[in-house]
Amino acid sequence: MELDALKRKSNQLRGDVLQTVTQANSGHPGGALGMADLLTALYYKYLRHDPRNPQWEDRDRFVLSNGHACPILYAILADQGYFDRDELWSFRKLGGLLQGHPSTAWNIPGVEASSGSLGNGLSVALGMALAAKKAERDSRIYCFVSDGELQEGQPWEAATAAAHHKADNLCVMIDWNGCQIDGRVADVMDVGNLAEKFRAFGWNVHEIDGHDYGEIMNAYVSFLAAKGSGKPTAIAAHTILGKGVSFMEDVPKWHHGALNEEQMAIAFADLGLDPRN
Repeated sequence: MELDALKRKSNQLRGDVLQTVTQANSGHPGGALGMADLLTALYYKYLRHDPRNPQWEDRDRFVLSNGHACPILYAILADQGYFDRDELWSFRKLGGLLQGHPSTAWNIPGVEASSGSLGNGLSVALGMALAAKKAERDSRIYCFVSDGELQEGQPWEAATAAAHHKADNLCVMIDWNGCQIDGRVADVMDVGNLAEKFRAFGWNVHEIDGHDYGEIMNAYVSFLAAKGSGKPTAIAAHTILGKGVSFMEDVPKWHHGALNEEQMAIAFADLGLDPRN
């Protein structure tokens, strides 16, 4: 998928995120919208996977550590054919396949790990990366974390271990939007310069605009070329919470919450989408 198609696809997926959360009247749309560009580029251009064979042994794997942002992952998996798009409308409903955090207990095709207890996902992804290296599989492991999540200690233990074990098949993407549920990350507990921190831990680091497709694609290509370097890769992506929707952008309260009918109309107009779809 080329650049213009990727941009159109990311906005289509943003529309699915908003509909998913609004129909459930519950969920976390802000981060999901901000992560859409990075995940669109990953799933439609770089990730090696097969919706017809979700358990393909040599597939790449994606771990969504900040599991509350799952509406964007669910939207992508539905669009790619892992399950019917109508499943999106059962989000957070009793008995529905798609709950508020990804869970392997529900056997959701395309979901590689249960997540949402913040701080755990990078350790899980590292285990996958080391297992792939031990089995001599050409699989790469991608893991999304949030900046607020990096207030936890466990990701930094995983970062140390990844560098020590030379996990050059591991890529962490940081949703560096400066917002969390209680306000600004810098006010709740400042995490400092995340790019410099990962460099200090011995990682290859690409600090990018998380909405600039040129920078996003260059970062992924650099990771793919890093095989044999002995270093894991971190993509420290400056993103905007609620990206693409005028009244949501960089407003921490939209970390969580559903839109009303009037807000949905504005959002779909901002995204250039037909609300009937």
